[in-house]
Amino acid sequence: MKNTHRNTVQGSQPCASGEDLEIPDQPPPNPSLNIEHIIHSGVFAPDADQSAHALPDADRLVPKREIRKSDNGLRNEFRRRFYPKVTRADFNDWKWQLRNRISDYQSLARMLWLSAGEREALEYRSGMLPVAITPYYASLLDPFDADQPLRRTIIPVIRELDHLPGEETDPLGEDHQSPVPGLVHRYPDRVLFLTTNVCSAYCRYCTRSRIMNNDSDYKFSYERWEMAIRYIESHTEVRDVLLSGGDPLTLDDDHIEFLLARLSRIAHVEILRIGTKIPAVLPQRVTHKLTRMLKRYMPLYMSLHFTHPDELTPESARACNMLADAGIPLGSQTVLLAGINDSILTMKQLFHGLLRMRVRPYYLYQCDPVSGTSHLRTSVRKGLEIIQGLRGHTSGYAVPTYVIDAPNGGGKIPLLPEYVMGYDGNDLLLKNYEGKIYRYPDRDQSGLETVPVSSSEQTARQ
Repeated sequence: MKNTHRNTVQGSQPCASGEDLEIPDQPPPNPSLNIEHIIHSGVFAPDADQSAHALPDADRLVPKREIRKSDNGLRNEFRRRFYPKVTRADFNDWKWQLRNRISDYQSLARMLWLSAGEREALEYRSGMLPVAITPYYASLLDPFDADQPLRRTIIPVIRELDHLPGEETDPLGEDHQSPVPGLVHRYPDRVLFLTTNVCSAYCRYCTRSRIMNNDSDYKFSYERWEMAIRYIESHTEVRDVLLSGGDPLTLDDDHIEFLLARLSRIAHVEILRIGTKIPAVLPQRVTHKLTRMLKRYMPLYMSLHFTHPDELTPESARACNMLADAGIPLGSQTVLLAGINDSILTMKQLFHGLLRMRVRPYYLYQCDPVSGTSHLRTSVRKGLEIIQGLRGHTSGYAVPTYVIDAPNGGGKIPLLPEYVMGYDGNDLLLKNYEGKIYRYPDRDQSGLETVPVSSSEQTARQ
């Protein structure tokens, strides 16, 4: 049975088409909540030839110079070398990409010259976050350089087995702030809805690696969805719901719409958000059918996970533009990673490129202290240096908020370089991006110390 419901929630507008939306009370048929349905479904199963794509030997590797740049021509060359029986149309089909995720040592060894640390990790694997890489994303990797930034984010190394003091499997304390399975209620007016434990590609610094592990006790189902939805319905203070996981866009369109429709008809839910890395690792997933459906559930926002300028390909730009054309505001969330994006130049290139793709840099995260990530984490000082090197030196739109997600459920805490120096009499002393000191005539000096003013600072202000 279906209820006809116009998509108007508090503070929102009817859908652009003005149509009445049919919102199901029951999940779509075959409510498999992850890509295993796509992989094993008879409808989408590869034929005998495709399922037996033997990868060519190492002597057919794409030369380093050829994949340094990310364009469609080089992607086609990658396809011809490693998937010679796959058509361009199939390679660009998101379901084919999910079916053919690379997850084993043998396949990677044919595509990449593996370092000793990579080989050891891939052969060991026990207790580690699973490996999964879409063929599309694999085409962006440098086959000869184990220190290439993208490669370090996605290929495991044996150092992941090093667990240092202060690291945790659940560093943010999400499990302790979960009133029902799959829902985190940390902040007063918003909740995090974990819809699936599947991603199209597994980042080696994943905060929720505990739920991605093949041996994990975290199982997602329609029943879990219903428990989360009933909780949201009964808590009228919740006005903002963030769908995350895993990656919600690994679900099929019907299941995504089921969730959006059910949540949209809760009167006190004002906005919906989706957190995803799909435009970076599987941009083929963003189809016209998907964007037409998403457009019906406004206001809808998306937080996109981009890590490095090498992810800004024509395919990812197309995906972001399609989402923006559907009226979805896009923000990026970037994790600061040692030796990957921890320089002002790299971050500036990334954030400028995102703005050209209509994505606003939103958060720069200090890497969470997840077990086995010490080799990927920078100092906080490095993050502050990057923000200081961006603020004032480039567009304000290109400067995200630098935050630490405080351990044990403390929430996001913003960090800034020291721009407020204190008071001199009735004047507030401020340091600008050039390091120069300026006075602001403030009316209220309470709460800040009066600071001594050196002769050099006096001169600088004059």
